[in-house]
Amino acid sequence: MRKKISHLFILISLFCLRSEVSQAQGYRIKTIVIDAGHGGVKPGAKGKISLEKNVALEVALMLGKKFEEDMPNVRIIQIRKTDVDVDWYRRAEIANDAKADLFISIHCNSMDKGNHTTRGTETFVGAYRRINEMDAALKENEDIINDKNYKKRAEAIIIDPEELIKLSLYKSLYRAKSLSLAKMVQKNYTELNKRVNRGVKEQGLLVLQRTAMPSILTEIGFISNPEEEEYINSADGQQEIVDAIFKAIAQYKKEIEN
Repeated sequence: MRKKISHLFILISLFCLRSEVSQAQGYRIKTIVIDAGHGGVKPGAKGKISLEKNVALEVALMLGKKFEEDMPNVRIIQIRKTDVDVDWYRRAEIANDAKADLFISIHCNSMDKGNHTTRGTETFVGAYRRINEMDAALKENEDIINDKNYKKRAEAIIIDPEELIKLSLYKSLYRAKSLSLAKMVQKNYTELNKRVNRGVKEQGLLVLQRTAMPSILTEIGFISNPEEEEYINSADGQQEIVDAIFKAIAQYKKEIEN
């Protein structure tokens, strides 16, 4: 085991060196994965007139179309294009297999029954947590935790020493970039869309834990708030959300590539 871990550390060092060299040689963002949260039998949060899975899909598809029109040189991969359930580990696997440069997950927020006033946007980046802390991390893990195979998969991820090292590597390499992009997204929500800014936060969100690239999960509004639910379902509201995310990624892309 020690020998395997030693070899892995060597690979990590080479990976970090290769990453630095690629930046110096003119790194370009070529592939972006857009993840519409939930889907199929996992509807996510519920509002009075809509379900999170449907709103997230509409915004994700609009965002993808925006890239196709305004940034055609960037390859866009949609985790789902229809109302289907994609396992949490498969979402990250798709992004990793595509060697994507960014992972953007679209979700809607909600509060407990009876609270219809909380509003605003917030954007998350992944933070390493133990399993019990992951269980408590937001409602976005709820569908995952209810998966009968969750514990088996999660234990395998967290206990394996090699996986722990990989997670540590990903965190150190991509945390700063993920935070930078998240801040840009929140800035645009606030300044361009005049939304309430609930900030950038780190959470043990499993889907972000497994993506080997800068990754964010953005909560575009509270579906439990009737006014915000109407906004995130409206054509104008969705366009504003898409524009805010797109401009943030365009700014991030410019800064990274320069």
